[in-house]
Amino acid sequence: DLENCEQKSSKLQAEIHKIKQNSVAIASDFTMNTTITFDAKTVKVVFGKSYQQDDLKIIEGIGPKIEELFKTSGILTWKALGETSVDRLREILSKAGERYQIHDPNTWPRQSKMAYEGKWQELKDWQNTLEGGREV
Repeated sequence: DLENCEQKSSKLQAEIHKIKQNSVAIASDFTMNTTITFDAKTVKVVFGKSYQQDDLKIIEGIGPKIEELFKTSGILTWKALGETSVDRLREILSKAGERYQIHDPNTWPRQSKMAYEGKWQELKDWQNTLEGGREV
């Protein structure tokens, strides 16, 4: 009986492994094929003004000059900003000079990720609690 149970257990473990591999492949395919559509009308309703897709100035604490710094550093989209480390953002600001070093980019990647994901109301609500892009 013990040998029989061990064989069944081994077969079940192999099936579980196979199912897990299939699940990972399906999840990967879903993630790669899912694109988020930018909805300018919703953005205007939530923010009270128009923004273009990937306008980094929608991020609390980023203005035209910082947006330009990031764009010249290769950070062109909300997705790219959302995937950039805070340390890298600080490095860019630091290299730009003293007047940029006072800015705190701690919330910028998270804000940008929300923008990329189209979580407009959630982003706006969180921004309402920030001061110059900083958590208080």
